[in-house]
Amino acid sequence: MGILDCRGALEGRRAVLIGGAAGIGRAVALALGEAGVDIALCDIDDEGIADTSAQLRALGRRVLGMHADATQPDQLAQFYEATAGFFDAIDLLVNVVGGTRMQPFMERTQRDCADDIQRNFGYLIESMRHAVPLLQRSGRGSSIVNFTTIEAHRGAGGFAVYAGAKAATTNFSKAMAWELGPLGIRVNLIAPDTTPSAGNAAAIPEPWRSLNADVPHEWWAKAFQMYVPLQAPPSADDLANAVLFLASDLAKSITGQVLHVDGGAAAALGMLRWPYDDGATLPVPMGGTLRKLFG
Repeated sequence: MGILDCRGALEGRRAVLIGGAAGIGRAVALALGEAGVDIALCDIDDEGIADTSAQLRALGRRVLGMHADATQPDQLAQFYEATAGFFDAIDLLVNVVGGTRMQPFMERTQRDCADDIQRNFGYLIESMRHAVPLLQRSGRGSSIVNFTTIEAHRGAGGFAVYAGAKAATTNFSKAMAWELGPLGIRVNLIAPDTTPSAGNAAAIPEPWRSLNADVPHEWWAKAFQMYVPLQAPPSADDLANAVLFLASDLAKSITGQVLHVDGGAAAALGMLRWPYDDGATLPVPMGGTLRKLFG
């Protein structure tokens, strides 16, 4: 065990993970498992639950894997009831569940909007309500890590209600950091941008999905070099590493904070490295790109 593992002190802790069957959630589950954390997780992907649970057990972890739709209050309550029977206390809650699809606001129905709010904010309120009594029993300080998004911090056309719901998650989490601080419970957030995952791919509607289907991988790599200061989007494992940090004793004095794990996209605020020898980092293209596009 290295010095960071010792100082992080995650070995033997117990976590609840809302959404751990695939993508970012699975990466978080496996990272926690490798750090010595026992896990109760729920998801709607039965095959993914079984696979993630098997991998965690192979690491020697205690695992409760349960089918539950976190956006349905009765199913979420049943999951937490099962968790309370499995663990006498927990040390960590990670709320990963979220998502939407790109669509102009005026094309979305009232039901669409309500679903976006519940999937990206509403369920999280109930998850924390259920988790706090279990976190209080930890006796050694505990942590909540909620997933928000870069879209909560900018005008996100095509994602208006999603962005609003994630902004609500962000401010709610900061308020809860204040309320729960005296109980020894820290509350922080991770704000990704685009991350390669099935969920993000599904958020792109037609006709853009078809237009993107045959785009070579190297073209996407060049696009991210224009947009992301570190030249590539973060991986699911990068996000999982951020969870490890915020959950660990390395972050024991950090609460109410948003950690942007996005390769610098939030810092850039729309600045782009345009191609065609523009040699500038600006929100608008210079002469080289303009000539290529319109000349």
